[in-house]
Amino acid sequence: MKRLGFLIFLFLELSCTGQPVNKIKGISFVASREKAVQEHVDAFLNIHADYAAVMPFGFIRDLSSPEIIFNTDRQWYGETEGGAKQYIELLRANNVKVMLKPQIWIWRGEFTGGLRMETEDNWEILEASYEKFMLTFAKLAQETKVEILCIGTELEQFVENRPKFWEELIVKIRKVYKGKLTYASNWDEYKRTPFWASLDYIGIDAYFPLSDAKTPTIEQLKAGWKPWKENIAALSKKTSRPVLFTEFGYRSMDYTAKKPWLVDRSEEGVNLEAQVNAKRAIFEEFWQEDWFAGGFVWKWFLNHEKAGGAGDNRFTPQNKPAEEIIKLFYQSNQ
Repeated sequence: MKRLGFLIFLFLELSCTGQPVNKIKGISFVASREKAVQEHVDAFLNIHADYAAVMPFGFIRDLSSPEIIFNTDRQWYGETEGGAKQYIELLRANNVKVMLKPQIWIWRGEFTGGLRMETEDNWEILEASYEKFMLTFAKLAQETKVEILCIGTELEQFVENRPKFWEELIVKIRKVYKGKLTYASNWDEYKRTPFWASLDYIGIDAYFPLSDAKTPTIEQLKAGWKPWKENIAALSKKTSRPVLFTEFGYRSMDYTAKKPWLVDRSEEGVNLEAQVNAKRAIFEEFWQEDWFAGGFVWKWFLNHEKAGGAGDNRFTPQNKPAEEIIKLFYQSNQ
């Protein structure tokens, strides 16, 4: 009864914060070895999400390699063009809107922001390879009429060193794809991204450090957001572009808001409360802002029954109290 009472109280509290118009209530639909089926979609429809990010992948050998390998038999089904198309078609059949978000994976999980070539020849090879990669998925985006295409994810050095390429790529993509465009900048990259005026959304993977506390309170987290939020709002005003959190999420572990970008196998203790508080703080801080377009929870696995759970300290909110927070918030803002 106590849990039911708390959830009812929380629902009423969130419902009374106002009704944001047309906010994107999204999840990041993780590519799998298998085809997506209706039960996979039902699980996230249950939390009242209305958007899904579909994420095919290309692979690079190391931080100085220029060749992107994609659409091969060695990839998982959901990482390929055909798999992405199947996911999208199933989502569309359920009236779910889509952001297609092709991404790069560098062997051993190297950070993509460090991708940088050592010679002009290799830069040109990388540009040609990346253009082929993105235009392949731009054509798929147009064919399947997805609402948003993300043209890159956390590629700071590539963007910084080759700005002309990116501007020209955007023009080429626009000739193929007629929907909205964004780019998923890392939390410490977005202010230096030079081409926001050429896109429709300022995209940010919102892993901002907010608190050093083991279990930060909602008040501590909101205080941590204050300086970041002011800078984000200022950029939105300057560029006349709404802000989209192309990824947002927190691990269910101690010190979750200290370095929220951590994807290693950290052995920090499971902390479900910290994840709940971080989710609530981001919802309450951003979803009421006119300049904020919404975002995509990181991350959501197809096999819901086996994902997450009370003993898991990773990002997914599945089968954890944070899933209820997302459900209640998304439901209260329909």
